[in-house]
Formats: sequence, structure tokens, C-alpha cells
Amino acid sequence: MWRLRCCRKNTPAIPSVLLGSSGEAKLLASLNHPNIAAIHGLEEADGTHFLVIELVDGDTLADQLKRGAIPVEESLKMALQLADALEAAHESGIIHRDLKPANIKVTPAGK
Repeated sequence: MWRLRCCRKNTPAIPSVLLGSSGEAKLLASLNHPNIAAIHGLEEADGTHFLVIELVDGDTLADQLKRGAIPVEESLKMALQLADALEAAHESGIIHRDLKPANIKVTPAGK
């Protein structure tokens, strides 16, 4: 399963240079990590760009935080997974630029 994400030219997570460059899009699509949703493609229709992204089951971290505090042990596990994913992205030359709880999915298995 996959989802589409509309990319406006001013979207912080997607620099304008990426929207016009297949090289950077390929770099994003080549990123393979268990804690990063796979990017299957960058499409364009009538001047609007779309990322085709793996559909990840679960709530966002923001949704979980609205329900209350997350236990320390669970929070630490999430933090380690997030740090590992960011390290993998940074090693590939990718910087997320819009990291926030609403952009972090937590699967039912806690990943």
C-alpha cells in the first residue's frame, strides 16, 4: 500500500530543488531503513508534485501524545529508533527539515 503526499514548493521537508531534480528524488527513493517510510516515486501533474510514499499503519506520535504521557521505557525505545533512522538519512546526505510528532508514525508494534 502507498499514499500520495502533495508537495507545495514551500514545503519545509521537501526543498524546491528536490521537486525539479530527479537525482535528489532518486537519492530519497534509495534510502532503505526499517524506520523510514519508503519513497516509491516523485510524480508531477499540472505543475503539482506528489511523493508516492509507503503507507505506514498506526497513529502519529502527535496522536499518541494527545492521549497522554508515554511511559519512559517506551519513549526511550522510540527515541532510539528515531535517532537510528535520522542517522541513516544523514549518512545518505538527507536532512528531514520538518521533523515533528505529526510526521512520526508509530506502528501497532511500536516501531
